[in-house]
Amino acid sequence: MRPKISLEHWQALVSVVEGGSYSRASAQLNKSQSTLSYAVSKIEDILGIKVFNLVGRKAELTSAGQVLFRQGQFLLRQASQLEEKATSLAAGWESQISLAVEMIFPPRLLLGCLEQFAHQSPEPRIELYESVLGGTEELLEQHQVDFAICAQIPTGCVGDYLMHLELVAVAAPCHALHQLDRELCMEDLREHRQLMFRDSGTRRVTPAAMEISESRWTVSHRETSIRAACMGLGYAWFPKEAIKVEFERGELKPLPLKQGAERRVALYLAFADAESAGPAARQLAKIIREAAANPDLHA
Repeated sequence: MRPKISLEHWQALVSVVEGGSYSRASAQLNKSQSTLSYAVSKIEDILGIKVFNLVGRKAELTSAGQVLFRQGQFLLRQASQLEEKATSLAAGWESQISLAVEMIFPPRLLLGCLEQFAHQSPEPRIELYESVLGGTEELLEQHQVDFAICAQIPTGCVGDYLMHLELVAVAAPCHALHQLDRELCMEDLREHRQLMFRDSGTRRVTPAAMEISESRWTVSHRETSIRAACMGLGYAWFPKEAIKVEFERGELKPLPLKQGAERRVALYLAFADAESAGPAARQLAKIIREAAANPDLHA
């Protein structure tokens, strides 16, 4: 079926909404206001839908217009990505790779992979998103990244198991939980402050199993959470690799839990669109898979 509305018309609609007025959109696109007004009217006539309502002197999107605006943004983004992929294929090696990585993934392992990739091909730019839970999935679903290391493969994406991470429950030696001097249960934990990472997605859905205490501090960065734990401000589950130095210094100590002291988290490597992934993205993903499969590189 041949589309009745051109990308140029969708660009006009999106630019008018994003710019807030026809005059701003006109300056941005270097087209007359009458041309943009005609394009929006053409969309309304073809689809039989009113895009804007006049409220006083201000034009506001109708409910149908809001849907068209969002879908128009998506369509333009897809068209832009298709052109970028075509350019990459013509060049043989894409100029930029975007990837999202769960914050719990070992940074030394990741940086080692990036270093190895840089030696093989220094040309591509790397855009790295350090994300948490739903944020990683959203970046994949919205095709904002070529691939991601995630705790769950979103619907519509293709991925494979990468590795497991061991998380251990810890607190500073001075923390009240350690002063009980006995085995601990979940009821003990519920009486104290828990430190957690904030879901970087817009939906921000945290699995109930991760929320032990009603008293919680939720932060955006791992180092902030680790430092808070070292100061005795709460307990948390951290990847063993992430707190190796703090263990050695005696700043953190495992909690003597009867059950649940350690957790195993599976991580996956998933592509947003495996068919159109460029050779550079595939090569970096290959390096990461090989490193993740080598336990000697995890320490």
